[in-house]
Amino acid sequence: MYKLVKIVDTIRIPPKDFGKPIKESAINVLRSSYEGVVDKDLGLVLLVTKVNSIGVGRIIPGDGATYHDVEFEALVYKPILHEVITGKVSEITQFGAFVKIGPIDGLVHVSQVTDDYVSFNEKTGVLAARETKRTLKEGDTVRARIVSVSLKPVITDSKIGLTMRQPGLGKLEWIEEEKKKKKKGKGGKKK
Repeated sequence: MYKLVKIVDTIRIPPKDFGKPIKESAINVLRSSYEGVVDKDLGLVLLVTKVNSIGVGRIIPGDGATYHDVEFEALVYKPILHEVITGKVSEITQFGAFVKIGPIDGLVHVSQVTDDYVSFNEKTGVLAARETKRTLKEGDTVRARIVSVSLKPVITDSKIGLTMRQPGLGKLEWIEEEKKKKKKGKGGKKK
């Protein structure tokens, strides 16, 4: 889930930035300190959007920089347990499909792709279901539910587990097929 959040912190503006406008210096310091950082409460900080307020600077003996209390806004992404997401398959492996969900990838383990038995075809790079003959390949758009979240300070160490084994989830074409089957089964006319 994407959110705009307000954050209050104290920043250090180095002497080399004293000739620049204070807001410009503050946003540069905040962007280098926050963007791309994973916080367990906030999630992944994507962008510092604006500085709302900057307090009067304080000088600490032995350090030529000034320290300012700031309030700023940032755009963050935090995957929420049980959230339903839509994403594109970015990679297929023998153990599952990686799905791009916002700025990070989640994994749909091969056992969570469908209720059917799924195998990996190494030549084509496709996951294929035995009974239904449904396939999943790189570039497919899917709807999945987040079933596990493990955010780490280094984003590449974070792990997001996904499932597509629930009603209304899966490759978008599969979902449409299921809707048509239900409509047809309820006495609807085939078009």
